[in-house]
Amino acid sequence: QVQLVESGGGLVQDGGSLRLSCTASGRIFSTNRMGWYRQAPGKQRELVAAITRVGTTNYADSVKGRFTITRDNAKNTVYLQMNDLTPEDTAVYYCAADRPHFGTTMRGDYWGQGTQVTVSS
Repeated sequence: QVQLVESGGGLVQDGGSLRLSCTASGRIFSTNRMGWYRQAPGKQRELVAAITRVGTTNYADSVKGRFTITRDNAKNTVYLQMNDLTPEDTAVYYCAADRPHFGTTMRGDYWGQGTQVTVSS
């Protein structure tokens, strides 16, 4: 069992930056990919970024070049650095983790409670 706790959300101006953190506890060695999803009101949940245990990353086209996902395995923590934020980035951001599997995409076996990111115009 893995528990995920997010932090770092808040209100930021158009063009500003935020850094989200997610710390995992439990059987962390069973965790393979970790990532960040987001969901805005009236929109579907989407995968923003994902990272493997060894640091291979993937990003949604909408955030590529602006967001950076990293992880510190010693601290059991994954980060999402968000730069050049726009109102379209406003959403609840959720940390997720996968059990080891052979798929090449995130599937979200474990979830955090979410943290609100609001970008003012």
